[in-house]
Amino acid sequence: METVNGRYNVGGVLYPRPFKIRRLGHFGFNLSNLKEGVLFYNKLLGFKLTDEFDLAQIPALAEIAKKMGDSRLFFTTYGSDHHALLLAHKDLGSLFGDDKTSPDITINQITWQVGTLEEVVGATEFFKEKGVEIRRVGRDMPGSNWHVYVGDPDGHTVELYYGIEQIGWTARSKPYAMYYRRFEESPKLPQMSEAMEVADARQKGIDIESGYQYHEPAGTYEVGGVLLPRPFKVTRIGPVGLFVNDAARSEQFYTELLGFVKTEEVSYRGRRCLFLRNGTEHHSLALFPKDLRQELGLSAHTSCMTFGTEVGSYGQLRNAVTFLKEKGMKFVNIPADLYPGIDYAAHVLDPDGHLIQLYYYMEQVGWDGKPRARAERRVVQEEWPDALEPLSDTYADQPFQGPLG
Repeated sequence: METVNGRYNVGGVLYPRPFKIRRLGHFGFNLSNLKEGVLFYNKLLGFKLTDEFDLAQIPALAEIAKKMGDSRLFFTTYGSDHHALLLAHKDLGSLFGDDKTSPDITINQITWQVGTLEEVVGATEFFKEKGVEIRRVGRDMPGSNWHVYVGDPDGHTVELYYGIEQIGWTARSKPYAMYYRRFEESPKLPQMSEAMEVADARQKGIDIESGYQYHEPAGTYEVGGVLLPRPFKVTRIGPVGLFVNDAARSEQFYTELLGFVKTEEVSYRGRRCLFLRNGTEHHSLALFPKDLRQELGLSAHTSCMTFGTEVGSYGQLRNAVTFLKEKGMKFVNIPADLYPGIDYAAHVLDPDGHLIQLYYYMEQVGWDGKPRARAERRVVQEEWPDALEPLSDTYADQPFQGPLG
């Protein structure tokens, strides 16, 4: 790869690496109780099911599928991306070797979006030059995203991707017959566009309207003037919180190799906790020392501290907590020092014991790269008020979407 004074041209801008992470694109859990997990994320949190795929359908994975308690993958989303959350059986991790470094890895992927296919290919070459373990390259189906997978120092699978399939108003994904465009190697450039791919499928006689279709149940809760099946709407995923063995080593991996920027460092009971970002959000990734896990009373079965899900407003956050408590879900108190940049938040356990962080606001970092001073942050009251005074960046991080449902 050509460089200019040691830097790479990324769309006309010079960076220390040949890619720039834009956001957390999707995430995944391997679950002991897959059925209950799918019900929790779909029925209670509102992640729509966009595809259900059995690994046995891929000849190269048929033998692996036979060894799994359940070889199905469930792809879910909150918006138009084909998937934001992938749910699989716990056997997937052990069979693919995700937990060979640490037996507590129940995360099947932490996936970051870059801007172009060229960046994915460039990242693959960059990782090879740096001697980084590359686990997979190519293009996934379902989802259609081009990718490169690497392992972080604790064994978590980290994916960089481009071009995930979009699910439109018909709520229908690509049919299995279009999976002939699946790749298991780094692609040669240029590749055909999505529109050309659809035209090619039609020319082959494929019924492009025959893919999986999700049917949302009728809504009974009014959310911002629209009837939804629950009194809130997830509008973003992340941040991801990880328990790590060596915070300094993990910080080096994510900052020097992947380009994250450290926003803030918190000392909690003498332990270093790091909060990293790749955009204007206060943090999209948090690193916590693993010995903090037991002290917080969290499950030792997973290295995931928290998986963040942002909802559309403060009012929706209050309603989400009430709704989930009425459904019998268990909440855990997490010290506010461990989620700087977020004010009001609640933490609920999924059926496997993963901690899900519900929030409505993420502090934004401006052009000077400095977070808000702690003294200027909102003081969270033990008794949540009915309404809040706005901050300068309240709702500034909410993505614009189509209809809520």
